[in-house]
Amino acid sequence: MKTKLIIIIWGVLFASAVFAQNGKIVGKIYNTANNEPIPFANIVIWNTNIGSTSDLDGNFTFTGLEPGYIRLEASAVGFEKYVSEEILVTNARTANIELPMQEKQVELKTVEIRASPFIRKEESPLSLRTLSISEIERNPGGNRDISRVLQSLPGVSSTVSFRNDVIVRGGGASENSFYLDGIEIPTLNHFSTQGASGGPVGIINVDFVREVEFYSGAFPANRGNALSSIIEFEQIDPNMEEWGFRAAVGASDLAFTANGPVSGKSGLIFSLRRSYLGFLFDVIGLPFLPTYNDAQFKYKHKFDNKNQLTLIGLGAIDHFELNTGIENPDEEQRYILGYLPVNEQYSYTVGANFKHFRDNGFNTIVFSRNYLNNTAYKYLNNNEIDSLKTFDYKSIESENKLRVESFTRTGGYKLNYGLGAAYAEYSNNTFQKVFIRDSLRVLNYNSSIDLFNYNAFAQISKGIFSERLILSLGVRFDGTSYSKEMANPVDQFSPRFSASYALTDVWFLNFNTGIYYQRPPYTTMGFRNNAGILVNKENGLKYIRADHLVAGLEFLPDNRSKITLEGFYKYYRDYPFSVDDSVSIANKGGDFGTYGDEEVISVAEGRAYGFEVLARDKDFMGFNVILSYTFVRSEFQKLKGGYIPSKWDNRHILNLTVLKELKRNWDVGFKWRFVGGAPYTPYDLMESRKRPAWDARGRGYLDYERYNSLRLGNFQQLDVRVDKQYFFDKWSLILYLDIQNLYNFKAEQQDNLTNLDENGIPVIINPDDPYPEQVYELRRIESESGTVLPTIGIIVEF
Repeated sequence: MKTKLIIIIWGVLFASAVFAQNGKIVGKIYNTANNEPIPFANIVIWNTNIGSTSDLDGNFTFTGLEPGYIRLEASAVGFEKYVSEEILVTNARTANIELPMQEKQVELKTVEIRASPFIRKEESPLSLRTLSISEIERNPGGNRDISRVLQSLPGVSSTVSFRNDVIVRGGGASENSFYLDGIEIPTLNHFSTQGASGGPVGIINVDFVREVEFYSGAFPANRGNALSSIIEFEQIDPNMEEWGFRAAVGASDLAFTANGPVSGKSGLIFSLRRSYLGFLFDVIGLPFLPTYNDAQFKYKHKFDNKNQLTLIGLGAIDHFELNTGIENPDEEQRYILGYLPVNEQYSYTVGANFKHFRDNGFNTIVFSRNYLNNTAYKYLNNNEIDSLKTFDYKSIESENKLRVESFTRTGGYKLNYGLGAAYAEYSNNTFQKVFIRDSLRVLNYNSSIDLFNYNAFAQISKGIFSERLILSLGVRFDGTSYSKEMANPVDQFSPRFSASYALTDVWFLNFNTGIYYQRPPYTTMGFRNNAGILVNKENGLKYIRADHLVAGLEFLPDNRSKITLEGFYKYYRDYPFSVDDSVSIANKGGDFGTYGDEEVISVAEGRAYGFEVLARDKDFMGFNVILSYTFVRSEFQKLKGGYIPSKWDNRHILNLTVLKELKRNWDVGFKWRFVGGAPYTPYDLMESRKRPAWDARGRGYLDYERYNSLRLGNFQQLDVRVDKQYFFDKWSLILYLDIQNLYNFKAEQQDNLTNLDENGIPVIINPDDPYPEQVYELRRIESESGTVLPTIGIIVEF
């Protein structure tokens, strides 16, 4: 009886999904220069003959469409052809989209420019990649987490510890900047590493995302404070036609999103998410219990064709506690419980973007505020007695930012210039037992600083020789009131130059060079010693500098495929160098906790270089294929000279992603990833076994005299995903099965040390000696990472 019922239900779902094809698109096409509507433009479903025409107000409509992901192609007399980002068409609600078109500067006679979904920008003709919404939603192993999907891009490495660190072209985890609709968001992940960017789960809800632009070089001048990448998250606009809702159950959370009109000129999209990881981890007996919540919104109001206002918000509350109630924990669980602190964070970013259009351009005023509150504590053996406290950390950092920009197109020139300012506050209350230079010390300080950051930028671009050669020159100045070493913006003069030459209509030669600066993290700027002195300010802390040189060849055989070859070289100067560990802090930031809160001097130099090959074909024998290979070397100089591999020196990174749309709304895909083994540093066993040293942190100490002298084995992983979509008249149902690490590859990791015997009892070799002289008997615990991780997801849209 149950089997018959299942067959009947499946049949009803199948029949409804087959015959319901009532998808609708409502949109508007406009001139990017002045926001004026473009009448009588031709709009077609990309690579089909299904078309429509815009009316006098630039509006157009498609009806009776088959549900699924589609792109639109627009053409109009006097404008360059345009291919939109992907949009999802369903029967449940109307899809809204606006299509920007750019006026032609000259009629090209020698080069034919074809409409293509691959973005090429004057200021960034290379090192720019895009991710469409379907590639994010259906990324095998991505589980609708944008932060994780980013790790499949060319040049991006990752750690094998299931974190979302973005390691770009051999740069550190702290060298990236993130923007949401043009507003900077310093915190991208839940349980983030303060001072860097990594964490285990992304904050951004994929339901908001329209497209992602990833710059691994050739940064535009209006984007600063980054050395390795700029990542722009473009959000969808609210639906101005009707309210729609989406509920989702994913790998780690429950989500609800609402999207609809507020008035005739405004709309709102908002979401709430709640994780259930703490419950799952408790059931399966993991030693830590994370719980996160987040909220996101976007409100857009169009006053008229010339003025519009966008408000955004993104916030998170994260709680991380230890599962000390595990019965009969194994030695790996005991090890984790012995060193891992309890952690709680909450953060938010809110911002407003006002845009005013002129006849040949537009001005924007952007105001935003971001805030992070981070606390953590640890007690020896997790006994919460004051005398056993080893770590207590409370920190708050906030920024209030203002940016004013002007964009103009005139006489074949593209001009962008503007000013930016920010008022920042940082506080830090730290109690920490540390074992340094053969003695146990207590770091105990309260720090509070406030400062102003400021910048100015300009960029001009121009096509010459009938647009065959595109040139772009940008300059930027940055400064901060923190210290005299960083106050003068001229000292942080950041020029950049790009060129792109069309050898033919399908071959392009691209080039970029630039100098980029990044302010040290507030954790470093606000660090004090026990005497209350800002030691890094006294040490002459500077902006970090990276000189980039990138050149590449691009081949566009048709409007669905792309092949690129790029070589890159980055040289780092004035990187903070750890006084205690005698290494550049560029090698840190890929672990939980904080990054940069230590004494440093700005003397470290380093380099990262290599090449990337990317092949993309959206229709290779019916498959969407992305293949990339990166060879990268990442090295930093020792204090006494000579280069040593950095923590991010993976050398080889290979990604292959294959997606396939099947009949009846089935989708399948796989992603295979190979990452060369990362260097690591052996333990200093003589230091680690000392009882005061071990009790201070519960982990082994690294032997920095042999820094990164060893290397882990290579890492590889195969992820697969299957999606099934049902499109009914009033609602849609999307089911997916995602399996990470299908063949259960076990990645090698550095062995852990423990001072406990098999029964969980500390073993002291000389218990009768005074405490400072006692030593533990340490054992190694073999460590590896990787397991088959299946996930079933359910998405309901109505």
